[in-house]
Amino acid sequence: MDKAQLKKARVLVAGDAMLDRYWFGDAERISPEAPVPVVRVTRTEERLGGAANVARNIASVGASSTLLSVLGSDEAGRTIEKLLIEEGITPRIEFDPALNTTVKLRVVARQQQLVRCDFEAFPAEEVLKRHLGLFNELLSETNALVLSDYGKGGLSHIADMIESARAKNLPILVDPKGDDYSRYRGATVITPNRAELRQVVGSWSSEAALIERAQNLRRELNLSYLLLTRSEEGMTLFGPEGEFNVPAQAREVFDVSGAGDTVIAILAAMLATGMPIEDAVRIANRAGGIVVGKLGTAAVSYEELFA
Repeated sequence: MDKAQLKKARVLVAGDAMLDRYWFGDAERISPEAPVPVVRVTRTEERLGGAANVARNIASVGASSTLLSVLGSDEAGRTIEKLLIEEGITPRIEFDPALNTTVKLRVVARQQQLVRCDFEAFPAEEVLKRHLGLFNELLSETNALVLSDYGKGGLSHIADMIESARAKNLPILVDPKGDDYSRYRGATVITPNRAELRQVVGSWSSEAALIERAQNLRRELNLSYLLLTRSEEGMTLFGPEGEFNVPAQAREVFDVSGAGDTVIAILAAMLATGMPIEDAVRIANRAGGIVVGKLGTAAVSYEELFA
């Protein structure tokens, strides 16, 4: 993939952005107050999370990345905006004074995550409605759309967003959440993992049963494709012509957090260049294999991906 070609690919990411905070330290003793380790924090780090991590992965391979999201008018929200600018992402942020920005705090000792604390809230409906006007403006300067649903309320108008993007013939990629996928009807591709798909179609006892359930869901929701990420089994793309399997990239798995963000980000960046979806899936699979070898929410560079 030519760098100049990727630079022209413009991807819009809309959805639930959050701040990932990491507290790193040593845990050498147990607390006298409760049977828990005492962590002496020696270093802190802040990274883009959720939809913002998707936007970061798009920018890190050299494509043009824009993030549309609602954040709180607070310290965490302003930190996300600052990090977006530093990563070369165009921030189109609605700041809601009544909202607390979602923050995920992870405490890590000796490369092991000990605890995660989530601080979350949901944006107000009128803020999200205002957001739709800006969304429709941004569609006219976009080659692909990612809707990153983390179930935090930022995509409560997702059906309208899909309809608007379909009218412009854009590839629409959805990272789904929850057990009701009817809201994603008409998207180009959804990218559930095994646990997420099982929540919607139930368990399967054989590959044939999985194929039947995945294809039935794809047809029922009028999706062009369903891309199932299967950890050590790689990925399967379910489409109108049948199934396309990509084996996992053999490497040590260090941390799977954010791997789904990387997969959908790279898939979107490749589709934005006009690449056929089977080729885009192969490259997205390679990116997922690289990012699980890193700690925490991470991104893949152009050099790592195409070395």
